Amino acid sequence: MLRKRQVHLDFHTHDAMPVGKSFSKEQFQTALKLGHVDSITVFSKCHHGWSYHPTEVNEIHPELTFDLLGAQLEACAEIGVKAPVYISAGYDEKEYVKRPGWRFQPTTDKVGQENYVNEVHFHLMCFNTGYLDFLCAQIEEVMVKYNPCGIFLDIISPKVCYCEKCLADMKAQGFDIENAEDREKFALLVFNKYTDATNAAVRKHSDTATIFHNAGHIPKGDYDFINKNTHLELESLPTGGWGYDHFPLSAAYVRTLKNTEFLGMTGKFHHSWGEFGGFKHPNALIYETSLSIANGAGCSIGDQMHPLSELNMATYGLIGKAYALVEEKEPWLKGAINVADIAVLSAEAVTGRRDSLADIGANRMLLETNRLYNFVDGKADFSPYKILVLPDIAIENNNILEKIKEYVKNGGKVIATGEALVKDREFFLDTGAEYIGKNEFEPTYFIPEFETVNGKTEYVMRCKSFNFELTDGEAFAYGQNPYFNRTLEHFCSHAHAPNNPESIFPGAVVKDNIAYIGWDIFTAYAQHGHLCFKELFSFITEKMLGDEASVKADIPDKGVVTFTRQTEEKRNILHLLYAHTTVRGKNTEVIEDTVPLYNVKCSVKCEKEPSKVALVPSGEALEFTYENGRAEFIVPKVNIHQMIEICD
Repeated sequence: MLRKRQVHLDFHTHDAMPVGKSFSKEQFQTALKLGHVDSITVFSKCHHGWSYHPTEVNEIHPELTFDLLGAQLEACAEIGVKAPVYISAGYDEKEYVKRPGWRFQPTTDKVGQENYVNEVHFHLMCFNTGYLDFLCAQIEEVMVKYNPCGIFLDIISPKVCYCEKCLADMKAQGFDIENAEDREKFALLVFNKYTDATNAAVRKHSDTATIFHNAGHIPKGDYDFINKNTHLELESLPTGGWGYDHFPLSAAYVRTLKNTEFLGMTGKFHHSWGEFGGFKHPNALIYETSLSIANGAGCSIGDQMHPLSELNMATYGLIGKAYALVEEKEPWLKGAINVADIAVLSAEAVTGRRDSLADIGANRMLLETNRLYNFVDGKADFSPYKILVLPDIAIENNNILEKIKEYVKNGGKVIATGEALVKDREFFLDTGAEYIGKNEFEPTYFIPEFETVNGKTEYVMRCKSFNFELTDGEAFAYGQNPYFNRTLEHFCSHAHAPNNPESIFPGAVVKDNIAYIGWDIFTAYAQHGHLCFKELFSFITEKMLGDEASVKADIPDKGVVTFTRQTEEKRNILHLLYAHTTVRGKNTEVIEDTVPLYNVKCSVKCEKEPSKVALVPSGEALEFTYENGRAEFIVPKVNIHQMIEICD
């Protein structure tokens, strides 16, 4: 089982830097104890290409005079801290300079390649060259010498390479070099060659060592890659460009994978990797680790050790403020499974295209409306979910379409948007409407048939829309077109033409268990964030879910609500999180001050009256009522994170 309080220790050191001069086993151990750390990924080889231990297959860092890796492993073993070993796989600056034939080449353009070579950054190696054998030899050496509990390989992903070896092999294997799809297929073959070879290098010497290939992203639905790992680590540094809604989206998918443990990886840095002297506020790290455990993950915090090899005590004091709290909460995390009412069929899993705006927008809406949800791929079992959301994207896979139809036949509810219900120019489910086609106007206007914050009026919809005619369905929103699209020939005002009241059409329809919204609302929400997009989705979600919602919590849109089940302990755990974020600099979203919430009303669906409702880990009992299958109670205070146990 993965440990919950891990550190990922970066160490990428140029050969001109002193290394190891200040390393002390006692200081290393003191820092880990201060940080309440129970696992730390230590380093064998860095992006610069140097090994940090005696080696027969590579070169030890020229300034290192002892076995730094061995010393770290020994220090960890003495205090019961696990220590997987890091090996840079994608980057090797030393060999990039020495062996031009092993270089990854991102283009056939001579000037473009020269620019890549001369840019000040780490450079990639090509796995389709002798570099792969060189890498595997390094892995095997570490396995034989140190027998580590795990291997972490970084930074890797399928990439199209135009080196002489790749071009020759593509041609020899019948791939069309001029065809983008063929180039991507060959890149995937090379990547699979890499994962197979490196996994074999580990397994040759250990059946139990963990293996993780870090690509910085877990591709939804890509089981070929997912299954090459023993566990998953979700890299998501909020201040490093990911933002605070990235991890919940990634975790909402990964936690649905059977028998797959995972970590949420953040960092202690103000910005991101490679930052010396950067610190975030302790409240930020407390929130980020709480967000990990509330979403079913363990925690990993990124750090970078100074070349002199002394751990920074301020860093481990910072980490300890978060991990001391995680340690207290661990009894309520063991074996806990996240409960979800809603499944979102991931647009990325359907299309294979990363960073789908449809997924991002759906995730934000569900987070902000405090719903319990998972993201799923086409292989998932839809039956446990009360609602299946199909976001924006047309589904071409017939097997998935049949699964959706079967889900509806068995009583499942569907909310679909955009082209997600369209197959062969018609709706593949009975929506109570007949599909016409894509609307020629953009933007259009939405008119609700329900209460909204700003009343019943025309709301601009900056996204694609799709026309349909009602048959026996009930419209819960209408649309209007502008007088014309904005063109050089005719435009109005600064942005777009106003609504034409004579052009009204149905915009959203519901019939029985099927609701359809004729706009790409999730993509639009990711791009523009208009409240009206969320109000439209929120209305139909509440209409279809109602009192069947597992949890209702009166918490602001910046709050996060999750719900887990510990079967052996016969209890559910409600997680309530809230943090106030501020943008500093140009686009760095940070957490500093806490803003506690008071007297948060909660309602939890229960099969029978609970024996106890209590705050944990404090154990303070809460008064509650039980009526109509729901336990209702008030949480007196939420300061960043509060857990409540509801015992059978």
